[in-house]
Amino acid sequence: MAASKKPSKPAVAVEPRTKGWAVQTDGTQRAASLHDTKKEAIAAGRAQAQRQQAELVIKNRDGRIAQKDSHGNDSPRAKG
Repeated sequence: MAASKKPSKPAVAVEPRTKGWAVQTDGTQRAASLHDTKKEAIAAGRAQAQRQQAELVIKNRDGRIAQKDSHGNDSPRAKG
């Protein structure tokens, strides 16, 4: 019998919007905050991810993932 995997916490995403950038947690309907620049959104998203001990996912204007940052309790074996 396989061990059950612990459910992961929702990620915090920095996503492009029609006007600016949004910080939104997976599974939510609305953005937590909206920003004029990607740099501002990343700062707000990083702070939120640290508070929630969640992963930060940063997307490019085309919606593709540009970078991921973990702010949770990583395994000691994890690289990076």
